[in-house]
Amino acid sequence: MEMVDFREMPYVRPDFEALKKACEQAIHSLEGAASYAEAKAAYLAYEEAETEADTMMSLCSVRNTIDTQDAYYEAEEKWIRQQSAALIPLSKRYRVALAGSPFRADFIAEFGEQMFRMIDASLRTMDERLVGDIVKEGELCQAYQKDSALASTDFRGEKCNFYGLLKHMEDTDRKTRREAFEAWAALYESISGKLDSQYDELVHLRDGMAKKLGFESYTAFAYLKRRRFDYGPKEAAAFRAQIRDVITPAVAAIRERQKEKLGVDTLRYYDEALLFPSGNANPIGTADELVAKAQRMYREMSAETGEFFDFMVKYHLFDLNTRPGKRMGGYMTSFPGYKAPFIFSNFNGTSADVDVLTHEAGHAFQGYLAMRSIPIGMLRGSTAEINEVHSMSMEHFAYPWMPLFFEEKSEKYITAHLIGALSVVPYMACVDEFQHVVYEKPDMTARERRAAWREIERVYMPWRDYDGNQFLEEGGFWMQKQHIFLYPFYYIDYALAQMCAFQFYGRAKENREAAWQDYLSLCRAGGTLGYFELLNKANLLNPFVPGNVEKCVGHVIDDISKRY
Repeated sequence: MEMVDFREMPYVRPDFEALKKACEQAIHSLEGAASYAEAKAAYLAYEEAETEADTMMSLCSVRNTIDTQDAYYEAEEKWIRQQSAALIPLSKRYRVALAGSPFRADFIAEFGEQMFRMIDASLRTMDERLVGDIVKEGELCQAYQKDSALASTDFRGEKCNFYGLLKHMEDTDRKTRREAFEAWAALYESISGKLDSQYDELVHLRDGMAKKLGFESYTAFAYLKRRRFDYGPKEAAAFRAQIRDVITPAVAAIRERQKEKLGVDTLRYYDEALLFPSGNANPIGTADELVAKAQRMYREMSAETGEFFDFMVKYHLFDLNTRPGKRMGGYMTSFPGYKAPFIFSNFNGTSADVDVLTHEAGHAFQGYLAMRSIPIGMLRGSTAEINEVHSMSMEHFAYPWMPLFFEEKSEKYITAHLIGALSVVPYMACVDEFQHVVYEKPDMTARERRAAWREIERVYMPWRDYDGNQFLEEGGFWMQKQHIFLYPFYYIDYALAQMCAFQFYGRAKENREAAWQDYLSLCRAGGTLGYFELLNKANLLNPFVPGNVEKCVGHVIDDISKRY
């Protein structure tokens, strides 16, 4: 496809009939191949057909999230889910043909073993019995996204969604912070009945899907689907224990210092976002001006990042400003036919806007490199534990350019960023443990789920004080994490990745060029290797090894103690 501006990209409904024919032809060719050259040609031909369809599906999804009230793209998303699910039996036959190919060893010799680890795993999680369930799961997720996107309230004469309220929770005036917090909590409480119901359906649906295929629980199914070949729930629990023992006490100490700096008797939840009595560092400039500053930063950072970000700017591969009806959160996706990454966000005037231009840009940079060097789509991206290293490490590599965005407050921003990167890790552990508990006991009531959340929260975040807000004191806070609804078990990945990002940050202080080259090596490798293999390739410590969490975060804790 010839590259065009994102705003002019034509959406054409994916031709699933043509895709089916291409898949059938690939199966026939693979089964009848007399040589590896023939088998490889069949594989690459279908890869091309999938790329074209994937590009249109991605474009449809982006436009649906940009405006969840757009009836056309909402209907298209539903249709695509139905067609994709109906393709499962044929897709499985195709993977069976690949997995059983007499030229499997030749494929492995050229593309690596990881390719077939993923194919073999997919054969255990794909089944035509799940077609209806997958369609239903997608409908529930889309309903959640729409309900949360449309939720809004009036705050001091301003119509605010969740993101609009968050900026007021960083205000230097405590009364304003408290009012914004109460409005934020009330907004979640107002839709909590819907969210509880949607999540209850999702949990039972996912549990049923796993058990149809003979899995003991959805947890085992999800780990395999997420390609967690190197670790399981036991290892994840041991990693969470390291977080509890090393990071939780360090963050508790930071919260005590924060309480003293803010001059409050008790640090409430609505105080946590404000680190400095004089106010947090907010970026200077409009969205367009921040993008222009990011372009300068990436041109100066390296030749590779400069080329990448110039491409993003030239083709307007961003949608950054929050609007009514826009899906919450931020993400990076891609249009593979154009070899183009895309960044989606909800700017709110806080430092989080700059975090988007480093975090999501880290994802996009890796995707930009991989789409130009790795011919196999499934190998361009890795598992989330590695993908998030790309993004989180970029946040730290960007520190020298923060004066562009914050001017004289850049050191304040870096201090806050380090504190935020460390203090969010216990919360990540909460989200992960909560999901293990939920899917272990799928018949829990909504009230029991909330109680389970609050109990877990007290273990990892003992400082958390909701100032008597009943909804949150009873455990309603879990609802604000969309990953729990949309991407089950995707959150501990951030904590694992942050351990690696902290390593890159520490190494860059000693030898930036060496650290950057290892980072580039990791980005270029995409998903061609397994998780532990990629850690080795980038000279990173394995976070699961006892004692390694302390090695990863010790220098960060020291930095913060000197700064704050």
